[in-house]
Amino acid sequence: MTRRAFSALAATTAASAAPPKSQMGVATTCYLSYWRPRDMDEFLTYCHSIGAGGAQSGLPKDPKAYRARCEQLGMWYEAMLPLNDSLPAAIEQAKLAGAVAGRVGALSGRRYETFDTMAKWQAFVADSRAKIAMASKAAAAAKFPLALENHKDWTLEEMLELMKEFGHEHFGVLLDTGNNIALLDDPYAIVEQLAPYALSTHLKDMAWQKHPTGFEMSEMPFGEGTLDMKRMIDTIRKARPATKMTLEMITRNPLVVPCLTAKYWTTMPNRPAIFLAGTLNAVENLKPRQPLPRMDTLDADQRLRHEADNVKWCLNVARERYGL
Repeated sequence: MTRRAFSALAATTAASAAPPKSQMGVATTCYLSYWRPRDMDEFLTYCHSIGAGGAQSGLPKDPKAYRARCEQLGMWYEAMLPLNDSLPAAIEQAKLAGAVAGRVGALSGRRYETFDTMAKWQAFVADSRAKIAMASKAAAAAKFPLALENHKDWTLEEMLELMKEFGHEHFGVLLDTGNNIALLDDPYAIVEQLAPYALSTHLKDMAWQKHPTGFEMSEMPFGEGTLDMKRMIDTIRKARPATKMTLEMITRNPLVVPCLTAKYWTTMPNRPAIFLAGTLNAVENLKPRQPLPRMDTLDADQRLRHEADNVKWCLNVARERYGL
């Protein structure tokens, strides 16, 4: 089914029938660009209405009521939690809400944009390691699965070192299938090597194209990017059968990865050239099946609709093609 046919079908059936249910959950970050949901109860109800099996979001206002609502809807919940001193209390609130896992992140931005000196990066690393050590201990004490996202901050080798030092049964990785392309890691190597630590996920298909400073990359609806999502999902399932699969389809303009500029390499001066060569080779030879999205050509209503349609499309493809 084409996306145009799918959108037409969704429009004609939305009011008359509930969509088939997927096992896959939906993260609030799917709507990071335009909707930006703030009410977690409202978000849960919306996820149910579009056929999602679960929701990954912030903490709800009334954890016990939220847990009851999840049980009523037959849905699971993963919590997005802060990596700071309030984490132990937040974990307890997440457990009250019935969360099956929690997500934390060390950096909200992108390594190559955030840090313009090695000293600033090293200060971030020292601070983050202290916070990650605290999070690992908090997860162990609470016996609660807590996952650190690979969020355009740590290279694959750095993530593996963090897991070797701090990882355990209750502290692992939120495995994002697309983020580390921005750090020139091979996406299949990321999945294969981090899958054993994956306590949570962000599934996203990706596409890329040349840019004067390096390349541009975009999240794409499942099947329209260049990644073999079934291969990635099957790899995670084999390594961690109980880990929930969560969609993070962010609808936005392409992100520029300026890997041909000096600033990009400020915090990675010793990164082997083979990583740059491998990524640029993929950019050259794996062309996008669809043009990368340009949201700034659309009005506000069109952007909201496009954002919503992309998520619904991914749920449909995940169910029909990936067994989710």
